[in-house]
Amino acid sequence: MSTTNIETADREPAVLNLKPLQLGPLTIDVPVVLAPMAGVTNKSFRTLCREYGGGLYVTEMVTARALVERRPESLRIIHHDPDETPRSIQIYGVDAVNVGKAVRMVAQEDRADHVDLNFGCPVPKVTKRGGGSALPWKTDLFRAIIRTAVREASEANIPVTIKMRIGIDDEHQTYLDAGRMARDEGVAAVALHGRTLQQHYSGKADWASIARLREALPDIPVLGNGDIFSAEDAVRMVEQTGVDGVVVGRGCQGRPWLFGDLQAAFEGSPKRYRPGVRKVADTLYRHAELLAEEFGDEAKGCREIRKHVPWYFKGYPVGGELRAHMAQVPSLARLRELLDQLDLDLPYPGQDVEGPRGRAGNPRKPHLPDGWLDSRILGDAERLGLVHAELDVSGG
Repeated sequence: MSTTNIETADREPAVLNLKPLQLGPLTIDVPVVLAPMAGVTNKSFRTLCREYGGGLYVTEMVTARALVERRPESLRIIHHDPDETPRSIQIYGVDAVNVGKAVRMVAQEDRADHVDLNFGCPVPKVTKRGGGSALPWKTDLFRAIIRTAVREASEANIPVTIKMRIGIDDEHQTYLDAGRMARDEGVAAVALHGRTLQQHYSGKADWASIARLREALPDIPVLGNGDIFSAEDAVRMVEQTGVDGVVVGRGCQGRPWLFGDLQAAFEGSPKRYRPGVRKVADTLYRHAELLAEEFGDEAKGCREIRKHVPWYFKGYPVGGELRAHMAQVPSLARLRELLDQLDLDLPYPGQDVEGPRGRAGNPRKPHLPDGWLDSRILGDAERLGLVHAELDVSGG
């Protein structure tokens, strides 16, 4: 881990002595997982994160059907550099046959070392078709997908994990039943985002539910997700819930060095990354270069970097006009010009940098198929409605 821009934290960190995360044959020395995020956790961002700390770095979510049909974008999403190990992908599907075929392809063609199944996506276009965080409500479908994926992955000794939410809303919680079913079907670990589908990303994550799941599943690893925006948040989650590791999503957007902080915290070190404006600017530019290389298109890379600008400069004294220009940057040369207009000698501004990234929004009425909540078993009409659920390459 680089020593550049590292300072000692203000308080003594807890010494957790947290064991490595064991997922079947895989040992993850630093029990931290990068949560799959559509349009964010591509190869370029994973490269930046891995340079700061250890962990399991998962690809963007990809639909099972797109993999089976070998759509070029789906194959790009699951592509890993030779030095990425273990290779981790997340598959989204609403049909056990498609999921099974996708996992079989990945296993037979040696495209991954770990497969995660998405049962936590709250995006309306996913849930209104019965996918993501809506799916565990249908226990027969949920069990069939997991059983098929585990069976196909076992042929290549690939561990399968799942990521899910508490449930659809407070009256329709699924996480305890789903966790037990997943364990019984042979998953290697279960990750829980401590929010319901209705909450989306609003409010606070319910860590108490994560603790209850940890207690209910003493025989497999349980990972906690939700409101981890600093190393200290991760320490508190482990201390309060007893989880075996943490899953980090929005908290690392624009802050790939968070994984260095997390590794340090779990090793009992007070060292933390405190990057000034120059380091942030250089990292943003390198991120754009990596995106241009990944997509083989500088213009595409620059379009992709635009959404990262407000995340990188959250809490930093960067004027709105300059931010606006960077959010429309057409080329790497223009991005460099704009970054050079910053006061590059400004130091780390403090706590304003940490905290939620993006818009948390408000609770939303869950978008579900008609009659979805009437039964925990999938009906014939609902089964037909799932036909169009995997038409996109990525579910996010």
